[in-house]
Amino acid sequence: MLNVAVVGATGAVGQEMISAIFELGLPVDDLILASSERSAGRVLSTPLGDIEVREAAPELFDGVDVAFFVAGGSVSLELAPEAARRGALVIDNSSAFRMDPDVPLVVPEINIEAARKHKGIIANPNCSTIIAIVPVAPIYRRWGMERMIVSTYQAVSGAGAEAMEALTVESQAVLAGEVPDPSVLPFKSARVHHQIAFNLIPHVDSFGPDGFTREEHKMTDETRKILGDPTLRISSTTVRVPVYRSHSESINLQTREHAPVEEVRELLSTAPGVKVVDDPENFLYPMPIQTSGTDDIQVGRLREDPSAPNAIWMWVAGDQLRKGAASNAVQIAVALYK
Repeated sequence: MLNVAVVGATGAVGQEMISAIFELGLPVDDLILASSERSAGRVLSTPLGDIEVREAAPELFDGVDVAFFVAGGSVSLELAPEAARRGALVIDNSSAFRMDPDVPLVVPEINIEAARKHKGIIANPNCSTIIAIVPVAPIYRRWGMERMIVSTYQAVSGAGAEAMEALTVESQAVLAGEVPDPSVLPFKSARVHHQIAFNLIPHVDSFGPDGFTREEHKMTDETRKILGDPTLRISSTTVRVPVYRSHSESINLQTREHAPVEEVRELLSTAPGVKVVDDPENFLYPMPIQTSGTDDIQVGRLREDPSAPNAIWMWVAGDQLRKGAASNAVQIAVALYK
């Protein structure tokens, strides 16, 4: 039995983390819930009973076996190394350590062996990266890959509880014939905010000098690291959409060898973490409403792309709070425990 801590327990991902810990079978003896000073003192209901949230501090990790960090990069940079020094295995959901060469970046279905080489900290990839790579990796390993183009359709919950509330409030305003007053998206500290209700915002995270956002660079850099292929050609456009939960992605893959669609479908039907939903004639294809609250990545709209050699299209959807964050982290811990 393990002593487990969740740092950032009061947030949307933190509460999903608590659920996933028990649903996925991590054996817990003691559960410590931590957050910022502002949220400390709240009481959360868990399968172990009501637990009071404590303020995150170094001494909190004495005797902790596994510490899940879901409180953001600055908290992880400050406290994750301290937790590791005190003997905890840290599984961090922020971007703080993802590209550190000494920190494994892990999706259990793809590279769990990397997790066994940890030095106290394991990084959880970005949610959009996880949702794409779970179905892409089996294809990459079977037929190789020349190029990958991704467009994401990201739910507002990926930007936190305030963004979910903004979608509700703005939608109510529009439907009442009023003009919304946006204040959250594309991100809280932005100089300009855009309405998300009945709108799309092609701006997830901050822009770099090359015109790509940090979110788009994360998909490229993290996919290369997980697959161990630093030369892989990847490009993406990330978009925030007025959906509460579950990201969707349009993916175009150009493989090195010809990958017949029927063989791709057959391969993915047995791939771990993937559920093929691909029967357009009967109106069956992945949608956010179907994947919310689940851990499988749904794949559909499989078809050959006639505009390029060895190219195929696919459409995927997955819950970014579950498999894109909490469940992936817990799966890492369960695999190492076993």
